[in-house]
Amino acid sequence: MELHRTDEGFALYKEKTQIGFCALTPAAKGAAITAFGIEPQWRRKGYGSYLLKEALRAYAGYDRETATVFTAPLPADAAELAFWAKFGFAAEGRQLVRRRTPDLTAVKFVQDFLAARLAQPRLCIDATCGNGGDTAFLCGITAPEGKVVGFDVQEAAIASTRKHLEQLGVPAARYELHCQSHADLLQVVQPGTADAVMFNFGWLPGADHAVFSTAQSSIPALQAALEAVRPGGVVSAILYSGQVIGTDEKQTVLEYLRALPLKSFTVLVCDFANWAETAPLPCIILKK
Repeated sequence: MELHRTDEGFALYKEKTQIGFCALTPAAKGAAITAFGIEPQWRRKGYGSYLLKEALRAYAGYDRETATVFTAPLPADAAELAFWAKFGFAAEGRQLVRRRTPDLTAVKFVQDFLAARLAQPRLCIDATCGNGGDTAFLCGITAPEGKVVGFDVQEAAIASTRKHLEQLGVPAARYELHCQSHADLLQVVQPGTADAVMFNFGWLPGADHAVFSTAQSSIPALQAALEAVRPGGVVSAILYSGQVIGTDEKQTVLEYLRALPLKSFTVLVCDFANWAETAPLPCIILKK
């Protein structure tokens, strides 16, 4: 089975024979599906589900952080209507509509908080670059004359972050990236000068999951970050647990954060009450 892009949208092939098609017109956020079909002899075998799922995926239909709207012709057959309903389409007037609002992820929660809290910060630190998502976010909220400093011990993460920023057109003068431990950030940043420091612990997405952060480096890094931020500054940290990395880092960091003196810091641990216990846990430290 092969999926081909066409001028109209997508074509699904099996053994070099086209068995399905999806014609669509891209929209700003989503797409309008104008025609969709699977050859009769290949129906009810999962090919239609595969084709529609891939078409949605290609236009951010499964991106948890993107709002999308997809439309499709209203079918006359009840069975076809049930098929589209499996993918979130519902009848609205004379067409089917699939609306998806962004989920509130731990990353989005922290980013929204920082964007609302900080007014054109001048110096921000991404202490765990990963693939550059937080680095790009910080570049977007800093003042035009500001700078973002990024750290990661993995060369692949630094390369991925640099590529991401270049693809977004972020001027090179707006950031600097360091392939070194975030525990050493005070070797690069002066104490009391940063507006925000972001940590997203765990592992590099898409890389070897055997390489992940631990409390042995995370606690010193948090200590350095709290020294690096100015009064009124913010340190954020997203903690992880699970079968691969266990719970040691998460529990150790939580103990450290809860022991911070109230006279110097306000600590928020933002638990998503109806998520799994292994879900990412956003924490925010406000320096007084």
